[in-house]
Amino acid sequence: MSRPAPRPKTVYACAECGHSSPKWLGQCPSCHRWNTLHEEVVEETRGAPRGPSHGAAAKPIRLREVVASEEERVKTGIGELDRVLGGGVVPGMLALLGGDPGIGKSTLLLTALDRLAKQLSGRPVLYVSGEESARQVKLRADRLGVDAENLHLLAETDASRVLQIATQLQPAILAVDSIQTQYLPELSSAPGTVTQIREVAARLMGYAKTTETPVFLVGHVTKDGSIAGPRVLEHIVDTVLYFEGGGAHPYRVLRAHKNRFGSASEIGVFEMKAKGLAEVANPSALFLAERPQDAAGSAVTAALSGTRTLLVEVQALVAPTGFGTPRRTALGLDPSRVALLAAVLEKKVGLDILGCDLFVNVAGGLTLEDPAADLATVAALASSFRDKVIDARTLVLGEVGLAGEVRAVAQGEARLSEAARLGFRRAVVPKGNARHAEAPKGMEVVGVETVEEALQSLL
Repeated sequence: MSRPAPRPKTVYACAECGHSSPKWLGQCPSCHRWNTLHEEVVEETRGAPRGPSHGAAAKPIRLREVVASEEERVKTGIGELDRVLGGGVVPGMLALLGGDPGIGKSTLLLTALDRLAKQLSGRPVLYVSGEESARQVKLRADRLGVDAENLHLLAETDASRVLQIATQLQPAILAVDSIQTQYLPELSSAPGTVTQIREVAARLMGYAKTTETPVFLVGHVTKDGSIAGPRVLEHIVDTVLYFEGGGAHPYRVLRAHKNRFGSASEIGVFEMKAKGLAEVANPSALFLAERPQDAAGSAVTAALSGTRTLLVEVQALVAPTGFGTPRRTALGLDPSRVALLAAVLEKKVGLDILGCDLFVNVAGGLTLEDPAADLATVAALASSFRDKVIDARTLVLGEVGLAGEVRAVAQGEARLSEAARLGFRRAVVPKGNARHAEAPKGMEVVGVETVEEALQSLL
């Protein structure tokens, strides 16, 4: 009598962080998310190799014999993308591009591959599409004007076959859209599960490092905006790029959340048009183009994002509350920071503002983390509360402390120079910056020590 086949061993893996448990749990003990554990079959390899090796075997080499230079970077032909990448594409890099559905990830990637293919004349560039057929990709390419002769397209979801074809073709650049659609046949898990994403990413990383081929991955995002799949995916890759924006705004912001080959605070700004994404060379002028004239509750500040200085408008609306508890709404700013600044206005300046509804917004859909925007937020709140207009050509800059003091900010001269270039004639800045920074030609720089002194100068 034959014995029944043994049941495959199963575990419950978290779809968010990759934590595994022998039994199902309602809450993941690692990332504390609810209902994220899914049953998966554990493969019994018994010492078998994980898969065929793609690329030559690595050999130890003395560190001083390794030759590396910045000239090895390859420009994508898209200035904003090159800025976020740190200057271009590095050989052997593994980059992950995430963003909301329909925000333009595939559009940006296809456009970049087309320009790279035209630069790398003779060398093939491979674009792997796991979500669209070749005909659908061709329709998008025609709309974007993508016509590089050596740009190759592969509609495939089998990751082992993708690596096999890449090994034969030896492309200069490999792009996979998206990582969640790829699977390995030897694993019984469905595509998009923790096991599949982890293994496929590991194989692609091995291919990128052994052949020194730059590999781009497109990743889906969850409802809260983070990249779907195990958290280990973001640790494996060299660069994590997020595409932000969408909705009612035609502007897209490309932000680096991790970058081993450059700054992680750079941003690139794009505008979505009928024929694809267009670079925005001067984001400051774009964000201030529709600023209302002679309107209370508006102040302009200069925020730093990597090496780029952006002039943005901070808007505030202070209104009597119709509820028992006043509302605090902040878009583009930390709501806790806005509540703190409102308390400073109440305590140090004497404005009866805590009993009102407070609404604060950063125009253009940007998110500001620079503390230099504190004084502009305070000025906009006070301007709306008193219904007095701040001069349209005045820059407001400074970090606000709990004692009501205005603290100096970094790179004050660069911020003032950008404002002067766009026609600003006056700047209210911390006294520490006014003392050390050289005022641009044609700009009056007013140094202040306290919030009350700043509001007297502005209003």
